[in-house]
Amino acid sequence: MTAHHVPADLPEHIRHYIGGAPADSVSGATFEVLDPVTNQPYLTASAGQAEDVDLAVAAAKEAFDHGPWPKMLPRQRARVLNKIADLVESRDARLSELETFDTGLPITQALGQAQRAAENFRFFADLIVAQADDAYKVPGRQVNYVNRKPVGVAGLITPWNTPFMLESWKLAPALAAGCTVVLKPAEFTPLSASLWADIFREAGLPDGVFNLVNGLGEEAGDALVKHPDVRLISFTGETTTGETIFRNCAPGLKGMSMELGGKSPAVVFADADFEAALDSTLFGVFSLNGERCTAGSRILVERSIYDEFCARYAERARNIVVGDPHDPATEVGALVHPEHFDKVMSYVEIGKTEGRLLTGGGRPEGLDTGNYVAPTVFADVKPDARIFQEEIFGPVVAITPFDSDEEALELANNVKYGLAAYVWTTDLTRGHLFAQGIEAGMVWLNSHNVRDLRTPFGGVKASGLGHEGGYRSIDFYTEQQAVHITLGDVHTARFGAGKDKV
Repeated sequence: MTAHHVPADLPEHIRHYIGGAPADSVSGATFEVLDPVTNQPYLTASAGQAEDVDLAVAAAKEAFDHGPWPKMLPRQRARVLNKIADLVESRDARLSELETFDTGLPITQALGQAQRAAENFRFFADLIVAQADDAYKVPGRQVNYVNRKPVGVAGLITPWNTPFMLESWKLAPALAAGCTVVLKPAEFTPLSASLWADIFREAGLPDGVFNLVNGLGEEAGDALVKHPDVRLISFTGETTTGETIFRNCAPGLKGMSMELGGKSPAVVFADADFEAALDSTLFGVFSLNGERCTAGSRILVERSIYDEFCARYAERARNIVVGDPHDPATEVGALVHPEHFDKVMSYVEIGKTEGRLLTGGGRPEGLDTGNYVAPTVFADVKPDARIFQEEIFGPVVAITPFDSDEEALELANNVKYGLAAYVWTTDLTRGHLFAQGIEAGMVWLNSHNVRDLRTPFGGVKASGLGHEGGYRSIDFYTEQQAVHITLGDVHTARFGAGKDKV
């Protein structure tokens, strides 16, 4: 293992950003942030409470009600978004360095996430300029059209697994639509979020349009969800938290978009391209340290190739490079936080009673400190096993055999989640029919998770509510108002006219 890399010029304290200026919590409260390789605190962050959220929402509402941003032409907003993308691209090395240090993600994967963040802004800059609204006419009588308006103050609550990229996934469409925002980043990983303020200021975003409040979910996040002036909540995170947010949004009838947990199946038929399926299913669960909502963490394999697949899969998993996140050779780094490490390791122990351990099952050799988990593979996992049913969110995979298409589909759908699925077969008729039968918001056929930003992103069942991506994101952050214009004479029943009715 290489010596642990600590970025230069790390801040000692991270503050909120409200109304165009850094701010401490009104109460002065702070919390510590840990380096996942050493589990030692390396900075403090302001711990937002209800009063801090009040200030941030007030700044966002002032900017929405009286500032220029919502009233700008789409092309004007697009220019700012493209400047943001340029700045993110120009700083991708520093962004990935800080993201890796804060999250434990391998540096090569963190760099890719920074570049995706820039692309998100560029995509929505293009989309808002190209946005077309519906118009309908009744020849000679009526014209009806849709007037689209930004909703108002949007509350954005983001997770810790790929924080900077996932923040951009919400910030870009919200800003493109003309909303003002309050961002509450995950408390485990506030470092890269703190960089947005300078990027936005340099790009020319008006003060108050972007606001950031750090803090715990049950404090800052809860206050943001319940605030009466917040019109929308976009949340990415675990399902139980999403259920709480759903309940707390109900009294204010807030708009909600929630991308929640997953336990996605990867179905490998005997006629699949074996090597491609092997590569993809390994990448699908072990990239990003397994801390990804769309991880294909249940692999269903047709029985005629099951033994060979398990043997080859375990051999490859055994050779995955686990080490310091800043080493370019590292393929799996350190999990984000000791609490999450303990959760994942508890599932590893459960798995030892529920499946046949092929590799892993503990710490990697030589990594005695930090949140390191060896890539862990269980075979012969029954569909009622906890490691088959429950989201682990780490480098742990369950492999299960099947004998028929019908059994494979039943196994694929036999969990409460429905976010993503992956199907491997060279029979495209089977592939299409099978994909359409899967209870999942997204299906990849003969591919790993390759995103097209124009398509809807979201899940079904316990994996989410609503979809974002492409025009669906713009739909979420805007209100659509129907305007009806009569062109000819209006023939209306003349109530109350008595004998004079015509």
